[in-house]
Amino acid sequence: MQTLFLREHNRIAKELKMWNPHWDGERLYQETRKIIGAFNQIYTYRDYLPLLLGNEFHKKLPPYRGYNKNVNPSISNVFTSAFRFGHGSVPPFVPRLDEKFQNSLPFSKTPLHLTFLAPWRIVKEGGIDPIVRGFMADYPKLMRQDQIMVDELRERLFEQVKYIAFDLSSLNMQRGRDHGLPGYNAWRRFCGLFAPSNEAQLASVLRNRKLAKDFMKLYGTPENIDIWIGAIAEPFVPNGRVGPLMACLIGTQFKNLRDGDRYWWENPGVFTPEQHRALRSDSLSRLICDNTRIKEVPRDIFKMNSYPKDFVTCCEIKSLDLSAWKE
Repeated sequence: MQTLFLREHNRIAKELKMWNPHWDGERLYQETRKIIGAFNQIYTYRDYLPLLLGNEFHKKLPPYRGYNKNVNPSISNVFTSAFRFGHGSVPPFVPRLDEKFQNSLPFSKTPLHLTFLAPWRIVKEGGIDPIVRGFMADYPKLMRQDQIMVDELRERLFEQVKYIAFDLSSLNMQRGRDHGLPGYNAWRRFCGLFAPSNEAQLASVLRNRKLAKDFMKLYGTPENIDIWIGAIAEPFVPNGRVGPLMACLIGTQFKNLRDGDRYWWENPGVFTPEQHRALRSDSLSRLICDNTRIKEVPRDIFKMNSYPKDFVTCCEIKSLDLSAWKE
């Protein structure tokens, strides 16, 4: 992803130079950086968060009403734990597909533990295009209560380079303890959610008697449950991919990030109305078309897509019109 955005930065800078030959390097850099920042905000808030938060999205992130100087946009301590929910969606293989979106490459299904801190694989095994195709056409792991995290992360993290395997789930919980984060129930109360006090109530919240029994055996009381494991174990909110507590913690953080940012792309004066219209038409699919050799992409890139059913050619994806930046 960093490679894609770096390429897009350079591509936009070159095009802006054609529209404004009199701009110096510093002006080109700052204007391009501003556009890339807007892309990140648009893809995240318009395309990704509604699918993640489901029916909770509009409750946690109501329509934007402008910059609020009284909102603190810095990252909360608990968010550094909560946003690691994504570890439950990591599959055990890195999918890499050929130009026909098939598993024909000799390294198509590389076990995850063989890719940690191994950027040479990208250079030696086909560049980023096969990886991007894999992300678009293959599926993430579905986070389930009976398999929260795959063994590649739980048993083999950094095995190749550290000569000793780490357990990412235990690291997540230990980090919360190192940071002095309150337990599961404290954050349920913070979010206005019911805080279970016994096994029966916990089973009702989790909709899983066995899991509640295991938690009580390990922790004694719901008050002691580590925030990361308690929150990630909750059943998903309707049409979302996190539980109610994660939806609250993640939604609250992203609302603060938006409302407390005076450079937020929709804040009046950051971009002109013409530039707003141009930015709204852009998509991550278009960014991939412009910065790889990939010729077919999904329209809704954050949804589960099957090739070729859900794919279109790049010529059907609208391009960013940078004429709005011409002086």
